[in-house]
Parts: sequence; C-alpha cells; structure tokens
Amino acid sequence: MLIAEDDHLVSVEIEAALLDAGFEVTGVAISVEEAIEHARRQIPDLVVMDIRLVGDGDGVDAALELFREHGIRCLFATAHIDSAMRRRAEPARPLGWIAKPYDPRLLVKAVERAFHALERE
Repeated sequence: MLIAEDDHLVSVEIEAALLDAGFEVTGVAISVEEAIEHARRQIPDLVVMDIRLVGDGDGVDAALELFREHGIRCLFATAHIDSAMRRRAEPARPLGWIAKPYDPRLLVKAVERAFHALERE
C-alpha cells in the first residue's frame, strides 16, 4: 500500500496506524509525481490518497492516472470533500472517502473495507 500525503506528521500517523494493523506500506509520496513514480515501480494494491499534494496537480489527478495506467484504486483521506471533487474522482473508481481529521482506527477500518471490496471484484 502506498500513502500519498504531503504533511509529514500526518503521513507518519497514517503509516504507524496501518503498520500496527498488520498492513504492508511500500512507501510515502508527497507529490503527484512521486505517487505515480512509486506506483510504476511497486504496483501497490491500494493508495491512501490525500487530495492536496505538493507540486502540480492534486490527488485526484494522481488517482486518475494510477487507475488508467495500472488499475490501482485509491481510498481518499482528505479534509477537502465536496460533490464536485467526488464527481471529478469518479472515473478512478475510489474505494472510499474518509474525512480528515480522522481517528486512526476509522482509517484502518476504511482500509479494511477497501481491501474487502478489492477481493470481491
């Protein structure tokens, strides 16, 4: 699993919660470019994707490209959820949305649900 999050403290918290829950984290990306490059090398099963990332573009741009190129799906973890954003992200077939700030236990549950959805497909 890849974490795409530009806030270092938040990414550390996400990674710790996921590792404690027994998930494998293949890396952390802070920009659209890093997320795409990491995904090309590692092909993660899932990306926990923030909307706001460093540099050009945003997490939706990254999610759309990851889905088009590799079929990689995302779980969006963001403070920026609105109907326009959801419509824009729809072609990437997101596995869910979790609002920030969030409880790490809720994040873990959302990731578990996302993996269950992937297994059913």
